[in-house]
Amino acid sequence: MSVTVDGDKSGSVPVRVRRILRGPRPEKVPSLVGTACTLIGLIDIAAGVFPRFRASRMHALAEVLPGTLGPLSAALSLSAGVLLLLLAHGLKRHKRRAWRAAVVLLPLGAAAQFVWRHSVLGALLSLALLTLLLRHRDQFAALPDPRSRWKALANFVVMGAGSIVLGLVIVSAHPRRVIGSPSLTDRLEHVLYGLFGFEGPVGYTGNVDWTVGYSLGALGMLTALTTIYLAFRPEHPAARLTEDDETRLRALLDKHGGRDSLGHFALRRDKGVVFSPSGKAAVCYRVVSGVMLASGDPIGDVEAWPGAIDRFMDEAKAHSWTPAVMGCSETGGEVWTRETGLDALELGDEAVVDVADFSLSGRAMRNVRQMVKRIERNGYTTKVRRVRDLSDGELARVRRAAADWRGTDTERGFSMALGRIGDPGDGDAVIATAHKDDPDSPYGDLKAIIHFVPWGTDGMSLELMRRDRSADPGMNELLIVAALQESPRLGIERVSLNFAMFRSALARGEKIGAGPVLRVWRGLLVFLSRWFQIESLYKFNAKFRPRWEPRFVVYRKSRDLPRIGFAAMQAEGFVSLELPRPFARRKAAAEARPCAHIVAPHPDREVRAA
Repeated sequence: MSVTVDGDKSGSVPVRVRRILRGPRPEKVPSLVGTACTLIGLIDIAAGVFPRFRASRMHALAEVLPGTLGPLSAALSLSAGVLLLLLAHGLKRHKRRAWRAAVVLLPLGAAAQFVWRHSVLGALLSLALLTLLLRHRDQFAALPDPRSRWKALANFVVMGAGSIVLGLVIVSAHPRRVIGSPSLTDRLEHVLYGLFGFEGPVGYTGNVDWTVGYSLGALGMLTALTTIYLAFRPEHPAARLTEDDETRLRALLDKHGGRDSLGHFALRRDKGVVFSPSGKAAVCYRVVSGVMLASGDPIGDVEAWPGAIDRFMDEAKAHSWTPAVMGCSETGGEVWTRETGLDALELGDEAVVDVADFSLSGRAMRNVRQMVKRIERNGYTTKVRRVRDLSDGELARVRRAAADWRGTDTERGFSMALGRIGDPGDGDAVIATAHKDDPDSPYGDLKAIIHFVPWGTDGMSLELMRRDRSADPGMNELLIVAALQESPRLGIERVSLNFAMFRSALARGEKIGAGPVLRVWRGLLVFLSRWFQIESLYKFNAKFRPRWEPRFVVYRKSRDLPRIGFAAMQAEGFVSLELPRPFARRKAAAEARPCAHIVAPHPDREVRAA
């Protein structure tokens, strides 16, 4: 397949030529500068906290300097060191604001080093780093990350705790000048008073009282000022789909939605989007912990994919985000790696059932057939309909039940979840429901729900599965079979079920003749399945005799994989770094995000995230 660059009539452009046209790759100066900034920050803190390392004529001269000059210099050195530590990560990520702050702080730290420590070497190190920053200022142009005011509270907690710990070090760093033998409680009380600018119970001889007091006051002031700054700076929210973006994406899906089973999930409204120059293709993404996560293949015409991918990479570079793609197809992986020079790694397999080939007959389907028959004998019935065919009252009941049956306050799903049921624009989605009379149920006879989103005009993709805890085991099997049997009536020819991570490793590892490495890898996956249900998801999918379509993760460097994996777990809702919100109430309204592609449906329990 030949893929031309969007807007370029000359055909395919090799990666090496594209890199030359874009200019030289960024050097490793920001990483070196960030490391040096950390080192100098620690030196500045040590210079401000600990007694003089050595005696000298310069130190003797300091005794005749004005009484507050030395303590003020110590406090300035300490403050500059703490702020440089905070800025080091931003410098490694090419952040422009971190560069500006470091350019101001480094000469201040150098001056404080010379006045307080009389350390020519410490001052020269700071000035050398300042020179390096000024010389390579063009490499620090990254824009700010998405942010919210939650970071102000996080800063207050982290800085407050750090100030208390560092304050205890400051109070204890002058043992020969301490009056008496203050206890740990007295020292802690002195720190807490000092952070607010008051004198504590610990006394010192000479100018040490001033030095300790000014240093503690500086830490308290830093905590207050950084918290106030984060609380009142303008918010820079994460990208969200606008109405115009959604309209354009739906138009692309109408033309090209049959290419990728995950295409409809691009319509999640908590994703951002970049379009190709021609508007014929798009890449949807979310930024999590500095990782720019795309999901699935680009949307739209394959010939225009390179243009959208270029825009995606340019956006990642502008903000110094780590680019990554979760769950793309083999074709998508080939285009991503060819156009960007990124690498791809097989992540797992998607289970796809061809409706024409599905049947409950035969020995291989005996377990599923027996389970479905048993449930039907117990009085359960099923309905499979388009969302637009449900009445408003029934749709409201489905939404409320899906929210209440979630089993956790954490909404899960990103790359293979839509995050809503019954939206007016999703009328082609399919809902399969199980029913049994229950006069005590607040949801009437509703017992289980499965929600599918469109996959072009002749397919559907499994998005969500929920069931009443009191329902009989096997609701998931019952509804999937019902949906497959009703698919011809709805014009559905193919159904995408769950995504099974590391499916091939599990399958090969259990075969006769599997090597020791493969068996160890399978054993580890089985062990992890106790928490993530990897193996049970694979076995559940295999019940329906699907064909397996590989899915890939695309990444820049191998060392980025742990960070990408952690960001993906955050995006999917497995890990949450958000601060708890008091008085938060579970929403029983329209949105229910967890998706069946990344969850492990177990025959006798509610579906949970894998």
